[in-house]
Amino acid sequence: MRGGTELGRVRGLGSAREGAHHWWNHRVTAGSNLVLMLWFIVAIARLPAYDYATVHAWMTSAWVAVPMALLIVSVFTHFRLGLQIVIEDYQHGEARIVSLLLLNFFTVATAAIAIFSILKIAFSGTPA
Repeated sequence: MRGGTELGRVRGLGSAREGAHHWWNHRVTAGSNLVLMLWFIVAIARLPAYDYATVHAWMTSAWVAVPMALLIVSVFTHFRLGLQIVIEDYQHGEARIVSLLLLNFFTVATAAIAIFSILKIAFSGTPA
């Protein structure tokens, strides 16, 4: 039996002392999601129409593009932190590492695509 006792096998696998930091970041992103989503809902509701031209013209404003990019960063960070907890709680061994890597690649790639789309619209048109 490797390690001798049950205690010997688990030595070194204690707290990584990252739990409070992770918890705090998850709460901060939840708060920023709330504020930015409220802004988004109010801003969308105030649009005169919901056709492509109106929304496109609205998105060309820096006052819209910046909060939208912040919303994307906040939502995807919150998403990654939440799924990281689930993966760490229920996956073990190599599956955990692979799942965490896939999660990180997925969130970075999709957030990058969303931010690129926002910036493309913001820089391609004239400010509203």
